[in-house]
Amino acid sequence: MNDKTEGAEISWFAPICDGDDQLLGLRDDQYKSSWENTSKIIKTADELGYANVLCPSSYQVGQDTLSFVAAMTSITQNINFLAAIRCGELHPPMLARTIATLDHILKGRLTLNIISSNLPGMQMDSLDRYARSREVIQILKQAWTADEINFKGDFYNFQLPTAPVKPYQQNGGPLLYFGGYSEAGVDLCAEFCDVYLMWPDTLKKIKGFIDNMKQKAAHYSREVRFGLRVHVIVRETEREAQEYAHRLISKLDLKLGTEIKNRAQDAQSLGVAMQSELRAISDKDFYAEPNLWTGIGLARSGCGAAIVGNPDQVYQKLKAYMDLGVSAFILSGYPHQNECEHFAKYVLPRFEKTHLPQLMGRVPSSTPDTPLGLASRN
Repeated sequence: MNDKTEGAEISWFAPICDGDDQLLGLRDDQYKSSWENTSKIIKTADELGYANVLCPSSYQVGQDTLSFVAAMTSITQNINFLAAIRCGELHPPMLARTIATLDHILKGRLTLNIISSNLPGMQMDSLDRYARSREVIQILKQAWTADEINFKGDFYNFQLPTAPVKPYQQNGGPLLYFGGYSEAGVDLCAEFCDVYLMWPDTLKKIKGFIDNMKQKAAHYSREVRFGLRVHVIVRETEREAQEYAHRLISKLDLKLGTEIKNRAQDAQSLGVAMQSELRAISDKDFYAEPNLWTGIGLARSGCGAAIVGNPDQVYQKLKAYMDLGVSAFILSGYPHQNECEHFAKYVLPRFEKTHLPQLMGRVPSSTPDTPLGLASRN
């Protein structure tokens, strides 16, 4: 009997932003962001069968995302890389060329997480940031699919040939994942991006986010897929999982936890505020609903909740999100190496391995190694 569930891209997380620990708030040098630690985690995820890995971006405490991904290409075999790019950080035509080069090196194992936050040391109005991101995305798409970049906007003005920047992936280049909750952010994703990433919330709230995005995308005659970025703690029994969750925050000084949260570039975003609201409605043990634990958000910015339970409970919780329309999960846990192995042992085999780029026609299984600059165009 085949009890596997189809249709979900199950991914892991690369803690290249110094976000790994055994106990939250209790720093240990062996878990600091380093090539040795993070490359080992990704090699493990590749060997265990995860489909993708999110490589985040953070100036203050992180390794450089694109450099890290480039270095991982020769020591991994099957896993895709979801590389975070901050719009405005690099000159868009050069960014298009860098991404195309990576795409060829990885033979199409590349997806992109569009980030629209402030750049280090700079403050820009939210609407202006999203307007700039719209221009960057349009320039990237022209660079990957047209004979020239012919763009005139409020931030960029280019007329350039695009021969050097054609990606390996066909039909538009790497998939664009995007996460954001403001009206401008949702509209940006609906018009230009492929996968809308959400942070953990109650099933009711997730359904609302999905329904809203579907409506927005329909306005542009588009369809968008949905992803969930969430931590996970799975053990043989529910009690063991809950005890481990409690242990994670057992040494946490709440003042230090606040300092850890606020160091992130995106600490003041609407999404982070919504994670705090989720924790505020949780019970005394930080559960917002069955198997959704918000204690992790006491000590980190961004994604602030975990699915906690035994293998069947964790599987059923993920399946409940899938029933709402989620087709991609980006998971993580503390420490990342151990939790990567636990999830792969207890839950991952119940899912058919799915790569969204192949599912969405970007990388056919028999894609030839097209020379850089000559890839197929729309």
